[in-house]
Amino acid sequence: MGHGSALFNSDFEKASDVQRTSMRRKQDGFSLIELLIVVAIILIMAAIAVPNYLRSRMMANESSAAQSLRTINTAAVAYGTTYPDVGFPPTLTSLGGTAPCTAGPTNACLLDTVLTAGLKAGYHFNYLGDGLTPSLTYTDSAVPVSLGISGQRMFCSDATSVIRFDPSGAGCTKTSSPLQ
Repeated sequence: MGHGSALFNSDFEKASDVQRTSMRRKQDGFSLIELLIVVAIILIMAAIAVPNYLRSRMMANESSAAQSLRTINTAAVAYGTTYPDVGFPPTLTSLGGTAPCTAGPTNACLLDTVLTAGLKAGYHFNYLGDGLTPSLTYTDSAVPVSLGISGQRMFCSDATSVIRFDPSGAGCTKTSSPLQ
């Protein structure tokens, strides 16, 4: 019986080892519930982060639009000083020029081609001269491409170089609040 019981114990130990090994194999990796919990946590974090990202991108676009209007105003004053017989530039494209640029009244080489094209950082830029020669005044504006997505506020300015804004994005005028 001693010899037979050793065989039985040996077989029992082998079966027990096989059972332990198969249990370990089942526990390797993650369960479906654990993976679903991780995915849910990631989705919750994304739901919190995405609106903040979009809001900060919109604020950056608005800041870029206001700064671009300042740049346009500075370029318009430089143009009017350089070409006094023309006055302020008749169009936004008159302030730019393609590289290599040779300055003249039709392309003053004062602005880059992106800004003179009239679309930058989610805003359309409009420039309107008075049509006189020499030009005495102008108006310029920055309107969001997609209101509420690329920007919320509309910006405008004129020959006084005061940047003004309309918080609704609907219509900025010379009576709108100045940008502080």
